[in-house]
Amino acid sequence: MNTPKKELAVAALRCGTVIDRIPSSMLFKAVRILGIERIGTHVTVGNNLESKALGTKGIIKVADVEFAEDTLNRIALIAPHAKINIIRDFEVVEKRPVELPDEIVGLVRCSNPKCITNNEPMRTRFSVIDRDDVTIRCHYCGQTVKSEDALID
Repeated sequence: MNTPKKELAVAALRCGTVIDRIPSSMLFKAVRILGIERIGTHVTVGNNLESKALGTKGIIKVADVEFAEDTLNRIALIAPHAKINIIRDFEVVEKRPVELPDEIVGLVRCSNPKCITNNEPMRTRFSVIDRDDVTIRCHYCGQTVKSEDALID
């Protein structure tokens, strides 16, 4: 009798960072937030992978890089249930969820064309007003936006 073989959809990582449980629809926004295109090490991006919790998910594996915590937490804007795994010698040495910061600076563009941030050279600043439904508000004009509608710079 043949038993079904399970194969890994994404290869193992010797050392680096794995960002798991990214909703498939948000994967490429996560790639942009992390600046993956500027990383000079091996990067694996998997999309529409099978997930019991999400149905399908995205995953990002970056070899030989451990991102700063504040960089990783920016992903919480678009993937509030993402998990971070730090890998060393093929072993997970740290596993934690992302945490949405209270304030998001310089990441999201305000959708209000009259906002000062769209008319003057200044960084945007948004406050998180709903962590469950991930909604943010512009500090300058009060415009609110849900994470799935956020214009990522």
